[in-house]
Parts: sequence; structure tokens; C-alpha cells
Amino acid sequence: MKQAISYLRVSTSEQGRSGLGLEAQQRAIEQFATAEGFTIVEAVTEVASGKLGLEDRTGLKQALTKAKRLRCPVIVAKLDRLSRDVAFISGLMARGVPFVVAELGVDTDPFILHLYAALSEKERKLIGSRTKAALASLRAKGVQLGNRTNLAEAQAAGQATNAAKAAAFNAKLLPTIKQLQAQGMTMAQIAAELNERGTATALGKMWHQSTVSRLLKATT
Repeated sequence: MKQAISYLRVSTSEQGRSGLGLEAQQRAIEQFATAEGFTIVEAVTEVASGKLGLEDRTGLKQALTKAKRLRCPVIVAKLDRLSRDVAFISGLMARGVPFVVAELGVDTDPFILHLYAALSEKERKLIGSRTKAALASLRAKGVQLGNRTNLAEAQAAGQATNAAKAAAFNAKLLPTIKQLQAQGMTMAQIAAELNERGTATALGKMWHQSTVSRLLKATT
């Protein structure tokens, strides 16, 4: 059996405590390792933003160091568990430690990895542009955003910013929920499916029937 280090990452401490997202990653890696004949000798789990550089990703540095010492690859469930940034992915590839993306397969060549990294980066930028558009819409309606010396104003601005981010998140996830609805799933079944996929809510929490229903009402 071939050795490998697995690396799992979630973005928020809430996801780390609840296991939301981690279980789906672990399951994907285990299934891949079994199918491809890998033995996971150590699993490294990290709670960190994918926007951070390698120097601020203690868990990833640990996984890469151990993999280099053992001369084995690092396995991740999806490419975005490493990063959504093309330059970051290219930098990892240049370090000489192989990494395998379970979702893409063991034989994925560097060109395909760069392509998927570019697509992932594009998705991240689209989310950012949607958030900016939502904030611009709020400003056009007279909502004051940004830091305020007055506590009440600051709280209101924070709520408006959160609302804009939630609106962008909802718009991105809506097609998936509509697709599940078209398959005949109930609200409860959709919530269970999203949790199974490791998809958190905009607040990084688990889905329930009520949160799915609220998202649909907010986007119609």
C-alpha cells in the first residue's frame, strides 16, 4: 500500500467544532484512498481561511513537511481545500511535494490542476463581485456602511453588510436548492443533503428545514 497524508480544512471555528464539512472531506478522502490503494498514515485538520498565505497555514505546512519526509503525497478532498488562488496552487506545485485531489483523480496532470485552480479563483471573484454589487445597492438606498463612532450606527452598518453577504451567498446556492427541489426533495431532505455535502449556511452552521425555507423566501 502507498502512504499518504490527508489534509482537511474548514474556514470557521464553528465548522471545526461541529464537524460540518470535515466529515464529508474525510469520507471523500477515505473512499478515494481505498479505491487507489493509499494508506493514510496521518490526517491533518486545520481551521483557517483559504485566503491566507502558506506561512499562516500551520496545518498545511505541517502536512507538506511530513509528506516530504515520507516521500508521499498530500491528499485533499477538493482543490479549494488548499486554496482558490492560482498563484498559491502554483507555489505549492513548485515546492516539489505532490498533492492529490480526490475529486479530480490520481492521474490529474499539472495543466488540469492549473485549469481547475483558475476556475476556482474565478468563482471566488464572482462571489466578491456579487457582494460588492449588493453593498452598492444598499448604499443607493441610503444605507450608511463602514465604521461609525456611534454604536447604533455601527451595529446597523454591520447588519447591512452581513445582509449583503448573505444575499450574495443565497444567490450562489439557489440553483442547487432549486435542482434538489426539482428532484422532488422536501425542505427537510434538502437540508439533510446540503449537510451531507458539507455545505454550510452563510453563518457557517448546519442546515435545517427552516433555514432552507427562509433562503427560498428571501430569494423569491
